[in-house]
Amino acid sequence: MSFTPEGPIGIDELLERVREGLDRVEVAEAYEAALAGEALLVDIRYAALRDRDGLIPGALVVERNELEWRLDPQGSHRAAEATSHDLRVVVVCNEGYASSLAAASLRQLGLHRATDLVGGFQAWKAAGLPVTMTA
Repeated sequence: MSFTPEGPIGIDELLERVREGLDRVEVAEAYEAALAGEALLVDIRYAALRDRDGLIPGALVVERNELEWRLDPQGSHRAAEATSHDLRVVVVCNEGYASSLAAASLRQLGLHRATDLVGGFQAWKAAGLPVTMTA
């Protein structure tokens, strides 16, 4: 999916198109994959939400505006975890909307296994999965 549509579209249609190209994951699958070391969870929520709701233990925190620079395995500003274009990245936002667009952007960089978490952090928390509060 390219971000250059043939004509104007609304955000709902863009989101639908983007999600067609993603193998989105549910919270249980993301939890198991992270525990097994098979996926890197990347939290793109802004600081106020992290402070209010907490963090997923072990998730890499990268604010949305830095995501592509930090996850590009060829980039000079990459995070240590960004080791390969084959890395399975599960992007986590607050409710699972912005993360879909972010995952599509990572795919454009060649991270072909990038996807996002259905329902975002709120679904993770609602499922009773581990959350740590920030200090």
